[in-house]
Amino acid sequence: MSGIIDATPVNRAVEAATVQGGQLAHDLSAWSLFWSADIIVKLVMLMLIGASIWCWSIIFDKMKTMKQANRRAKKFEDAFWSGEPLDKLYERVKQSKPDPMLATFMAGMDEWKVAANDQKTGNTALQAGLQQRIERAMAVEISRSMDGVEKNMTFLANVGSSAPFIGLFGTVWGVMNSFTAIAGSNNTSLAVVAPGIAEALFATALGLVAAIPAVIAYNKFSNDLNRYAERLETFAAEFSSILGRHLARSSSTTSPSRKEAA
Repeated sequence: MSGIIDATPVNRAVEAATVQGGQLAHDLSAWSLFWSADIIVKLVMLMLIGASIWCWSIIFDKMKTMKQANRRAKKFEDAFWSGEPLDKLYERVKQSKPDPMLATFMAGMDEWKVAANDQKTGNTALQAGLQQRIERAMAVEISRSMDGVEKNMTFLANVGSSAPFIGLFGTVWGVMNSFTAIAGSNNTSLAVVAPGIAEALFATALGLVAAIPAVIAYNKFSNDLNRYAERLETFAAEFSSILGRHLARSSSTTSPSRKEAA
């Protein structure tokens, strides 16, 4: 075991200590604990620090994304239910930045436009099952858009579930090193043992620092994403109903209007 585990924590602790009033005083700051740790524990700490930084970048990005998506969805829904002809709304939103709600609307309108253009040329084959195709096109677009919005959620889940165990591995390794060195030096003084144990426990603390925000953020964003997906599906169902009523009332190829929902 001594050939595998670096038996230096006690030596480092003694070297770092200074005699003050007959007692050993150790620097137990986070910086000192990191630099005094074994190389394996250092790697664990660096991994957890990197994971924590990446998690926070994802959290801030998701907060911005969800806020923007809900704001744009509300703005589009206000325009959609205002009674503006849908062909004019379609031409206007085509110039806008990509957005799940807009993309869902455009997917349905694209399918409608294809059938309308074919009917103008005398080809009515695509009229059969048009509403079902529109519904499928919007469902596919919702799924594709949500895949993009949910990006990096898996990373939050993985960090939340694995970071404590990674930190625990660093702690176990550090404790093994400390006790191996203590046994080799025949010195069981608490002043000598404490720094090595503190270095090891610091890894577990970093694991919790990385995991706790990741778990909280994952749960929050999962709920937010589910509500947003339901919002898209509700809009798709309402839009499909409007088109269905238009198809039932007339075989005209003119673009439907929100007024037809009345």
